[in-house]
Amino acid sequence: MSEQTQPQLPGRLGNPELRLRDDPRADPRMLKAMDELGLLDEAPPLPVSASSRVDELLAFCAMAEEGYEALNNTVTSTWPPLTGVTRETQVIKGIDDNEITLYIHRPEKVQDTLPGILHIHGGGMVLMSAAGSMYDRWRSELAATGLVVVGVEFRNGAGKLGPHPFPAGLNDCSAALHWMADHKADLDISGIVVSGESGGGNLSLATCLKAKQDDALRAIDGVYAQCPNVSNRYLDKDPSLPSLIENDELGLSCTMMAALFKLYDATGENATNPLAWPLHAEISELKGLPPHFISVCQLDPLRDEGLAYNRKLLEAGVTSSSRTINGVTHAGDMSYRAAMPEVYLSSIRDIKSFAEDVCKTS
Repeated sequence: MSEQTQPQLPGRLGNPELRLRDDPRADPRMLKAMDELGLLDEAPPLPVSASSRVDELLAFCAMAEEGYEALNNTVTSTWPPLTGVTRETQVIKGIDDNEITLYIHRPEKVQDTLPGILHIHGGGMVLMSAAGSMYDRWRSELAATGLVVVGVEFRNGAGKLGPHPFPAGLNDCSAALHWMADHKADLDISGIVVSGESGGGNLSLATCLKAKQDDALRAIDGVYAQCPNVSNRYLDKDPSLPSLIENDELGLSCTMMAALFKLYDATGENATNPLAWPLHAEISELKGLPPHFISVCQLDPLRDEGLAYNRKLLEAGVTSSSRTINGVTHAGDMSYRAAMPEVYLSSIRDIKSFAEDVCKTS
């Protein structure tokens, strides 16, 4: 009888040199789309790290943001047109007496009161814009299902909307939440779900934690966070979060995250502040929060910290659920609509279903 072969650990836990194009877990449709965009090519060494000077990091972020926005424009230009949605903008005053632009998307010719979504875009709290093509389309896709979606143009830690480190962006998201709550009748919404991906997932969870601290939880009916970055453990690759090792460099780099997040909290004084990094919240700080849903991606370094936050919510007695989208990298369910429309639209429908449930029963 032959000796039994031990199963190989997944990703870079089993093969530290594994490349995404060779990962048997990866959805082949996603790989084909990424290959056509040059995203599977060997990348040059990252020019910055967490030890880089702030001015070096700011210069890198300006360049990176321009490249990411151009990539998003290329990707979304191939998507089918979407009609039946109206857009308007509103400028409000923030907590710091700053101006904040809100982008409001709603379905045309709907008379009913609808659930509301406060959408917070990704970019690690340091990059990107709510006005970008990827996020404009995401809000419209959500609105087309029968939601009123408000996107907030919050201040970033770097890029064209920076440099404004923590808590500037969180303050802007909180101001947008309060504005929505104060204007529920004008917006004709039945409730508010705070939702976002990646850095927007962090800010969605942190906005809820801040609302509890501010005695304003009544404004939030639920939180739907997609692939949130919540641990701030990207330098040491916390072994209790094995996806930081398993999926590092498979579309998202822990080295780059550690560098970018230095601009969110340059002094490091908020390294364990749950308003900056929600996974550090105590169970007592989570008790009494509204229903949550955490969506993560199988090939994402951030996968396990999102699932860990869900477990903490459950331990605190919060109604919370999670799902793992197999075969895709960080935020892959949002990025490859043309190649995997059913994956993209499944996430849209899931947010819609969650919003209907929590806004109806709140």
